[in-house]
Amino acid sequence: MQAMLSTLPAVRRCAVAGVLSLALFGGGLPAAAASRPQPDLSRFYRQRVAWAACKGPDVPPDLQCAKVTVPLDYSHPRTGTLDLALARYRATGASRGSVLLNFGGPGGAGISELATDGKQFMDLTNGYDVVSFDPRGVGRSSPVSCGDAASPVTGRGADINHPIALLLALRQAAEQCARHSGPVLPHIGTVNVARDLDIIRQALGDKKLNYLGFSYGTRLGAVYAAQFPHKVGRLALDGVDTLTEPLSEQGIAGAQGQQTALDDFLDWCTTDTGCPFGQDRRAAGDQVVRLVHSLDENPVPTGFGGSFSGQDLVGALGQALYSQEFWPLLERALASLVENGDTRGVLNFAPGGSAPSRDRGRNDGGPVNADEVPADNPRAALLAIDCADDPDRPSATRLIQDLKELRTAYEEASPVFGRYRLTQLLMCYGRPKGTTFIRKRVKDVHSAKMLLVGTRGDPATPYRWTVETAERLGRSAVVLDNKGEGHTGYSSSRCVHRKIDDFLLYGSLPPSGSSCPAEGSARIDTSGKGGGGASG
Repeated sequence: MQAMLSTLPAVRRCAVAGVLSLALFGGGLPAAAASRPQPDLSRFYRQRVAWAACKGPDVPPDLQCAKVTVPLDYSHPRTGTLDLALARYRATGASRGSVLLNFGGPGGAGISELATDGKQFMDLTNGYDVVSFDPRGVGRSSPVSCGDAASPVTGRGADINHPIALLLALRQAAEQCARHSGPVLPHIGTVNVARDLDIIRQALGDKKLNYLGFSYGTRLGAVYAAQFPHKVGRLALDGVDTLTEPLSEQGIAGAQGQQTALDDFLDWCTTDTGCPFGQDRRAAGDQVVRLVHSLDENPVPTGFGGSFSGQDLVGALGQALYSQEFWPLLERALASLVENGDTRGVLNFAPGGSAPSRDRGRNDGGPVNADEVPADNPRAALLAIDCADDPDRPSATRLIQDLKELRTAYEEASPVFGRYRLTQLLMCYGRPKGTTFIRKRVKDVHSAKMLLVGTRGDPATPYRWTVETAERLGRSAVVLDNKGEGHTGYSSSRCVHRKIDDFLLYGSLPPSGSSCPAEGSARIDTSGKGGGGASG
């Protein structure tokens, strides 16, 4: 079983047809390629960003938008290009350059997040233009999509009990994703995005990259540092992702973390008379499991013409449980669902919903309008990027042999989130193997010091990943131990917020191994004087 878990990929959050070949060159120069003639990228590095007012309704008047052009395929830059959407808030005084933000995901759109929650980063405008972007395949930057393809692994698991039919359905889903996503899909993934990031850096006029990444954004930051160690300025990575753990094991760790967060929510909910699961704590946990199973068997209609299943509910719960701030909203949304069959509240927590976000995560240079980006883009991009970043693929024979045992392992990790995580794992089937670059080459980075923040109670990125990634990166990594709860620390801990800002603004690093105390449910001021951030 352990051998299977070490080779079978999983994703935390559509697959591409098996006939497509994945471009593995995408970033950095593997040793075998170092002596080869390198493609001429000079025309991309000669760009300068032309900022203009953002277009669209409800856009902050001081938000500016632009685009940067990058190669579709870095190994063959003449074959096509992509335009990446950017947005910024200008520095309030003299600017020393830019700090780029990535809010996580993968698949999180930076522009919409900056437009919505930009006030949380106003401290940084004391010295920087604060910039974010939609990575390739995301939001306004050639978004990928799977159309209306449904996951083949839902409901009571009949397909899991019929693995041959399951594998056929998975491959058909992969082919549909490829048809709807266009030419960007074989060139998606973090290694390429890191190369895009360096072109953005140059187009902004910065000699070195100053960067704040959350969750998945820490993976992007680490890959950039490995590819361009001499271009690293001040990099802060909050909610550190793993660089080595197979996606299958990540899926189990994620299910366990989310189950713990759900248990904490139910501990709180059952002390309130308004809790839709009553006041018996043990019974409340069983009721959640039954609710998920019931909705999988009999999905309820939504107000948008679709249906809402138990797995849709699990996806929304996963987003809502990133922060204790959302608990009252989640309680009311679940009560409306349980008592009235009203899905609107829980749908707000689903990817692309309108509830407050901790999973940061839309090219005409404007924030996303819902009708211009495929509704499934956040999920399709997440699956595409995670699968492209991981080289593990089981054979059909191996998958069939171990499927039931895998299902047991995931459901033991969480009776609520296990199936959802297993679904994401299986959705990589039919996709070419991802790059080996991250696992083999992102280590022993000889760059300027980077600040890595791990939160002890993080349900999505376990603290041990911070320690493991720091050891892998080597002496360039400085670790800050946040004793608090929730996914990432910048928005929930005044101490973390201050130390990250001090590093980005003034270059002041805490001693490696120092800590920030737990601060309960304290929230950073969002009036424009505080800061916040997180991701998926």
